[in-house]
Amino acid sequence: MNERIKQLADKAGIQFYNLSTDDSNNPQMCGSIGVLEWFAELIVRECINSTGNCAGTGDMIKEHFGIKE
Repeated sequence: MNERIKQLADKAGIQFYNLSTDDSNNPQMCGSIGVLEWFAELIVRECINSTGNCAGTGDMIKEHFGIKE
């Protein structure tokens, strides 16, 4: 899994574990709907920040996903 995605998941409070395997390359995720929504919002914000909100595009993306400031 991408290291930045892991960091965002950790920030959102998602827990990772392995079901009946020691394969650390195949983690399972555990989190409530609220936690998963926060994770998705963090990803959207990360994408907007990486583009620099060129010509207000970031604001349109936030509006599309219902993300408040």
